[in-house]
Amino acid sequence: MNKKIVFQDLGKKDYKVTWDYQETLFQEIVDVKIQNRKEETQNPTPNYFLFVEHPHVYTLGKSGDFSNLLLSEKQLEQKGATFYKINRGGDITYHGPGQIVGYPIVDLENFFPDIHKYLRLLEEVIILTLAEYNIIGVRSEGETGVWLGVGTPFARKICAMGVRASRWVTMHGFALNVNADLGFFDNIIPCGIKGKAVTSLNVELGVDKVDEQEVKEKIVKHFVELFECTFI
Repeated sequence: MNKKIVFQDLGKKDYKVTWDYQETLFQEIVDVKIQNRKEETQNPTPNYFLFVEHPHVYTLGKSGDFSNLLLSEKQLEQKGATFYKINRGGDITYHGPGQIVGYPIVDLENFFPDIHKYLRLLEEVIILTLAEYNIIGVRSEGETGVWLGVGTPFARKICAMGVRASRWVTMHGFALNVNADLGFFDNIIPCGIKGKAVTSLNVELGVDKVDEQEVKEKIVKHFVELFECTFI
């Protein structure tokens, strides 16, 4: 059981390039698991955690509804945005500058083979991070991610989540709006949920810009605590 996680901050990187890289790391872990079963060995499987910021991009989960994208191909191009249908759960979401995207690519058998617990802990990482800024993040029943103001007319989502898991190995992850341009969310029905708004940490704090590096450090701290792991 390996609870060490290789940490990489990729900076600003194209979505498709990052997706391909995730697939490579994912397959590396799966290959070790397959080899262990075939050869009856117990070689430790690696784990990874990536931070990245993407240029403007919309992604649609495997069960998502294409009609939740409100732009034509030409309009996407005019906005300097791209679109991908991908292999995670969930519906449509946006990634872009000012958003912290985290991709844990981990073997859950190193931690706990429970995808629902995994999602709840990811949410808790963000909830605890927001609490350090005196922001009360909560879960919304039946809607993965982290929200503010649930149960009020002003419910709004601050962190989207969508994962893929196969052989207990995860891909994709969370996207926390820190200094995001919320106008880009107007071009989709976020996560396929009508009538609910999206927000960003800087908007909630009433400031122009939040220190993203500081937020990343808080996320890492809480991830390490909750998953009882070590970043290397």
